[in-house]
Amino acid sequence: MLSEERRRWILATLERDGKVVVSDLSRALEVSEDTIRRDLRELAAEGRVQRVHGGALPAAPLSPSYAVRATQGASTKVMLARAAASLVRPGTVVLVDGGTTNVEIVRQLPPDLVATVVTNSLPVALALADHARLEVILLGGRVGKLSLATVDIVTVEGVRALRADLCFLGVCSVHPEAGVTTSEYSEAHLKRAMISSSAEVVAVALGEKLGTAAPHGVAPLAELTHLVTESSVTDEELAPYRAAGVTVLRT
Repeated sequence: MLSEERRRWILATLERDGKVVVSDLSRALEVSEDTIRRDLRELAAEGRVQRVHGGALPAAPLSPSYAVRATQGASTKVMLARAAASLVRPGTVVLVDGGTTNVEIVRQLPPDLVATVVTNSLPVALALADHARLEVILLGGRVGKLSLATVDIVTVEGVRALRADLCFLGVCSVHPEAGVTTSEYSEAHLKRAMISSSAEVVAVALGEKLGTAAPHGVAPLAELTHLVTESSVTDEELAPYRAAGVTVLRT
């Protein structure tokens, strides 16, 4: 089997099984484990897989600019946001991470809701500028150009001083084995702090983000309390999330 054929076979197996293991591929393709590792390195360099110890997982979708992401899947994000916003209770402290879906969540909050929203996202804070009854606290720090959110040690320290009732976590990737991962090193530290400072943690994710992994680990799957995703995601795909104790809402 030529190298290109072998890599197509690897990608097909990855799509079918959600992961590949070096030793299994070596036996199935009758080549050395070093050959498989080289294949995985090259596929990872192309952004097609995320290498992990002993194998690989599906790679997280590439993240374009904020302006582009804001237009992608807009109608689906509105449906997900409505379901997520229903989790917010009056009088609570809600921590809202960056992300275009999280902006849509705060837009769906009832106009008579009395609560406190703490966020590192400039677009989230702006979206709530005209909400008459919400107290909005914007966390300081360096603004990331891709996320339009503050993300540095100042932001992390601000989060650590909080005790939030609910957190809407910005999601890059969620995988049953890899847990929550992200493409940015600095964001991983911030997201871990957000999880530690929150009683409940909600991940709102398009179906394409499920079953994928990014380079930087954030938290095990069990650290999430809720997952809100599309109705097109099957029960079979969601079974590992439910098994980890995550409450799944589909819309």
